[in-house]
Amino acid sequence: QVQVVESGGGSVQAGGSLRLSCAASGKIVGSLAMAWFRQAPGKEREGVACIFTGGGSTYYADSVKGRFTIPRDNAKKTMYLQLNSLKPEDTAIYYCAVEHRPLYRGNWADISEYTYWGQGTEVTVSS
Repeated sequence: QVQVVESGGGSVQAGGSLRLSCAASGKIVGSLAMAWFRQAPGKEREGVACIFTGGGSTYYADSVKGRFTIPRDNAKKTMYLQLNSLKPEDTAIYYCAVEHRPLYRGNWADISEYTYWGQGTEVTVSS
């Protein structure tokens, strides 16, 4: 079993920054796909960003490219999401998802590809 815990959400004004954390623990062997998803009120959950820990490749949704990045700490099995230049439309609950099976990179934003999920952390951006 793998446990996933997010932290770091909060409220900021437009243009501000936040840093979310995702810590994975438990029976983890080998590389992982670790991703951030978000779900705004009344909308479907969508992929935001992903990192494949084996090679370090990262992927981002078009809506966040250039504003969000994924720093990571391999030793601690911790992934972060640095959110810069935040916009009101970034308001959502942000979820961390982890998958230890091989994942086709083209499917990184597919919710059904991930086995382990955190409880979510809320981000609110005011204009």
